[in-house]
Amino acid sequence: MPEFTADFRAQLLDLFKWRRDVRQFKRDPLPQGTFERLVSIASLAPSVGLSEPWRFVLVESDACRVAVRECFNACNKDALGGYSGERAALYAQLKLEGLSDAPCQFALFVEPATAQGHGLGRQTMPVTIEYSAVAAVTVLWLAARAEGIGVGWVSILDPAEVAGILDVPPGWTMIGYFCLGYPSAESPSPTLETEGWEYRSDSSASIIRR
Repeated sequence: MPEFTADFRAQLLDLFKWRRDVRQFKRDPLPQGTFERLVSIASLAPSVGLSEPWRFVLVESDACRVAVRECFNACNKDALGGYSGERAALYAQLKLEGLSDAPCQFALFVEPATAQGHGLGRQTMPVTIEYSAVAAVTVLWLAARAEGIGVGWVSILDPAEVAGILDVPPGWTMIGYFCLGYPSAESPSPTLETEGWEYRSDSSASIIRR
């Protein structure tokens, strides 16, 4: 077991603080093999029953990317319609994706019916198969950030439509669509906080004692 020093732990805390959800990317391509290497790191994440249910779909074709962007535009328009007044005006100004600039894009799916793991741990909480994929992309996110690479999670999409665009097997569950690349700007604060949309809560408020 390696020894993790106080200096290492301080750097790790800095990594968490600077993780950020990136929406503005440089168009510089990532070095060859970067995505594959990050996925191999992501696969070190915990998974229920050692099922490793994550399926990373690398989106390289222009046709697929254009279709995903059109899907976002339609969903974003619908989302804007759910707000009114000053909140709607603020929403309209937010940049919520990096689909036009990010050099690397991928969708994360889960294969719920995977035989790997033999169903261990899923009978009482089947949703843990999806939690496992979320854990994997979190590991990827931090590993990328440690290399100066940013990740942006695009959630304003229709999962069924994206699954159709990417022609994934029936039964796969979409977890998210992600942009990957070098950020055009850096900040330790969430964009939604600096833009005045929402602010971080006191973490102690999330602790409930019984």
